[in-house]
Amino acid sequence: MQANIGGVDRVVRIVAGLALVGAALGGVIGAWGWFGIVPLATGAIGYCPAYKLFGFRSCPLQKQEGSK
Repeated sequence: MQANIGGVDRVVRIVAGLALVGAALGGVIGAWGWFGIVPLATGAIGYCPAYKLFGFRSCPLQKQEGSK
């Protein structure tokens, strides 16, 4: 799994995920708030399967060793 989520995208995902899970824990929103685990996890690991599926990436390409 090569990272496909950039820095700003990761921060936004983590903050949104924490907000949703926190709101669910606090009873502010219903059980659907637990879906916040998905952006929280993808932001934490830096990889999004949906981005891979659609060929999108928000992080810069890393230069491979030995290529010019």
